[in-house]
Amino acid sequence: MNSCGSTPSKRRDRLYIIAEILEIAKEGALKTQIMYRANLSFTQLRDYLKFMLKINLLEKIVKNNKEIYKATEKGMDFLQRHREMTELLRTENTNSNKNNVKIPPTHLLREIKM
Repeated sequence: MNSCGSTPSKRRDRLYIIAEILEIAKEGALKTQIMYRANLSFTQLRDYLKFMLKINLLEKIVKNNKEIYKATEKGMDFLQRHREMTELLRTENTNSNKNNVKIPPTHLLREIKM
């Protein structure tokens, strides 16, 4: 099992990865922290950060010559809605998930406080 809670043979979809990045960056995180905790290559991370900054899900804050990425209010809203949609799609028994919906790990499903 990898860090995202799924078996290695299962792929994470784009929305799942965005939600994972936002969860990591809720309080602010460095690029390397996001890369390792989300299990992304540097190229993948760069592409996700560029996209998420462009659509205002993340903001980049320079503090002590370090770039810190933090989820914006829009990003937190996305994370909350992603959690709600995942809950709607969750089956009673997640071990026998017949509709092939990828359920994020529980740390991404906890209640978001703003």
